[in-house]
Amino acid sequence: MRRTAARLLTGTAFAVAAAAGLAAPAYGTGGGTGSLEVSPSGAVPGDRVTVTTAACGDTGSAAGDAGAVGAGRFTLAPSAHKGEAIGQFRVPPSAQPGTYEIVAQCAADGRKVTGDLVVTLSPARQQVPPRGSVKTGVGGALGPDPVQTAAGVAALAVAAAGGTWLLHRRARGDGI
Repeated sequence: MRRTAARLLTGTAFAVAAAAGLAAPAYGTGGGTGSLEVSPSGAVPGDRVTVTTAACGDTGSAAGDAGAVGAGRFTLAPSAHKGEAIGQFRVPPSAQPGTYEIVAQCAADGRKVTGDLVVTLSPARQQVPPRGSVKTGVGGALGPDPVQTAAGVAALAVAAAGGTWLLHRRARGDGI
């Protein structure tokens, strides 16, 4: 009884510890004061993406990095909106679908802020499922020629009837 209670308490403690670990963010925004806004948050290869942040202060600029998606580095400069830095990059045509982390580092204090970009395929680049048959050399149940298919079915029917007739004669003792 004591072992069961100890296991129950240990399991509960592990569950609470795991829940506490899941509640904390896996990565932060550097100082926790501000974030990186990616617009549009969903893009297709070839799109221009705008990145803004208010984390770098009124006159702050930042160095952006979109290397995760393959776009490389870009600059965020102070914008017309007070306290915001803005920059742009283009999603390369070779970008694969997925979620990518975009990072900016403030020039004044080195604070890092992050945002996510979701890349999807454009309708023009959607993968098309294959159609038609594939020549594998194995053949199929229904070939391209209905006459050959009918002949194959007839041959199978004759073989089945002949085998049944031979088994029936053998069971009666007539011999072969």
